Amino acid sequence: MGYWDIPEGTACVQKTWISTKLGTALGMVGSAYHLVAVQPESTMAGLQRATNITVTMATMGAVFGMATCLSAQARDAPDDPFNYFIGGCASGIFIGARTHSAMTGTSACLGLGVLAFYTKVGKMEGWKLTGAPIR
Repeated sequence: MGYWDIPEGTACVQKTWISTKLGTALGMVGSAYHLVAVQPESTMAGLQRATNITVTMATMGAVFGMATCLSAQARDAPDDPFNYFIGGCASGIFIGARTHSAMTGTSACLGLGVLAFYTKVGKMEGWKLTGAPIR
């Protein structure tokens, strides 16, 4: 069962767990690329950097999943794309807190919020990113 298979505003723990696993996987892939691109001075430094990136991404996934689900419940509007904006914005605020930068948090809030909003809109309207062209 995937993230999109669970109705919005229900099973918040399960949806949060799925988004946390996705964030962890993205963090692991991203940290691997980062370690290749920017060589660490030692094995321990590389392990610390990989752990830091992976845990940050996993936490962002958890924050997104929980904020999206709870806002759907609190607003009593489960299929509203604004719930996804709230979840993306909450993840961006976490990044700002993590970096101790209000500007980074504000930018990430808006960027991730808009990205999540349009992801939900695209899912609802059946947008395709790949596939055969429409004739």
